[in-house]
Amino acid sequence: MASGAHSHHHSTTIDSPAIEPDEDRRDFLILATSAVGAVGVAGAAWPFIRSWSPSADVLSQATTEVDVSAIAEGQMITVPWQGKPVFVLHRSPQQIKSAQEGDKASLPSPQTDGERVIKPEWLVVLAICTHLGCVPQAIGTGEFGGFLCPCHGSHYDTSGRIRKGPAPANLTVPAYMFKDEKTLVIGKAKE
Repeated sequence: MASGAHSHHHSTTIDSPAIEPDEDRRDFLILATSAVGAVGVAGAAWPFIRSWSPSADVLSQATTEVDVSAIAEGQMITVPWQGKPVFVLHRSPQQIKSAQEGDKASLPSPQTDGERVIKPEWLVVLAICTHLGCVPQAIGTGEFGGFLCPCHGSHYDTSGRIRKGPAPANLTVPAYMFKDEKTLVIGKAKE
């Protein structure tokens, strides 16, 4: 009988170390199953979440109409278009002159003012710095009478062209047109 008790005691010491690998394996299986489950849920949810966003063809046709009749000369407004801010600037004769003089400057991303505007008195650009996507400050804050992105010091002129700083390109001119004298349509190319 003593030998039976002894073997019972002996088997307990053998069983103890065997429990740990089982626990480790169980923890690993729970973790692995949870991870696969999470990926599965995310994979199943993604098409549903994506369905909330407008499709590419809807976005490409999305337009924003802006009544520009109330924007005073030298004044700028920011309007949303496809979830992005757009600067609409009613340029003064001095701002137009400055932009046209900038055509002669050595530009990091060469474009004439005439290539960037439909009507000289109106500048329409995405209000997104081409460096890291920040929103530049309003007209008149930069060294060239234009826009300044304070994050890394990109200076744009009154035509929205990069003149100084790390931004690699000019502020983007979205497709736009004038429906009539007082209505600007952003997101629709001039006809």
